[in-house]
Amino acid sequence: MEEHSILVDGDVLVGNYADVGFGLVAKSVIAGEHVKINGNIISENDIRIDMWSEITGDVRTKADAYLGEFTRISGKLIADNLDVGNNVKIDGGYEVKGYLVIRNPLPFVMFIFFYLMAALRLGSEEEVEKALEELFSDDMPENRLMSIPNRTKISLDTIRTSSRAVIGNHCRLLGNLRARSASFGNHITLFGSVRTTGGITAGGWCIIHGNLDSKEKVKIGRNCRVLGKITADSIVVHETAKVDGDLFATNGVTMERDDLEGLDNFEKKLFYGFIMLEYS
Repeated sequence: MEEHSILVDGDVLVGNYADVGFGLVAKSVIAGEHVKINGNIISENDIRIDMWSEITGDVRTKADAYLGEFTRISGKLIADNLDVGNNVKIDGGYEVKGYLVIRNPLPFVMFIFFYLMAALRLGSEEEVEKALEELFSDDMPENRLMSIPNRTKISLDTIRTSSRAVIGNHCRLLGNLRARSASFGNHITLFGSVRTTGGITAGGWCIIHGNLDSKEKVKIGRNCRVLGKITADSIVVHETAKVDGDLFATNGVTMERDDLEGLDNFEKKLFYGFIMLEYS
């Protein structure tokens, strides 16, 4: 997350009624209905925006763009080909190298539905099963994907969603996170606090510039640093982690240590050498 844009090394999927206070820079961008994006959308591949959405910036893609009915773009649109619905407004004009078709593009959900129906008619049952598993699986996809749930609000100071927040590795985030639960990968930097009703889990080498507040368990991984306080039902902190503030836990605080008994002599030497470097 930069000052004006969110950079994603992959695709972006924006749910209905989401309010994103940044622009989006990604390989492809798909936005639902009644979405508001406050910035530019820059994509290498297709851009698909459903009806009644508002983009307060430019929309640029090297591939095709699909705009649903009553969509408004405050800036300029640049695309290879353009499918546009009725009553679409592009205030800054547009540049299209290929064809321009005035028709209402299919919503993304209907596009997936017709794709599955066509695959079934062709007898590609294995392909349909694989697509359904990828769509409804809770596991992270192989390619990098930023999925913004329905009615999520992302602004300069707040990231708010009624769903759970799952953050991958090597991410830099701005704003206070408010979600049902939060799970951080490794090497995460968050300039803000975290408040959830569910649990909070931080992987390794994370830096959180704020407080952690949860009604369930908070788990802090190896070499993490929390610059604020932690309030939760129970707290588990790795022995190499650092917490600058106070710890408040109804059911106690647990210090997590590495299991050295399961390591061979070479791994123990590496571990102790790493600890000496950390505290030297």
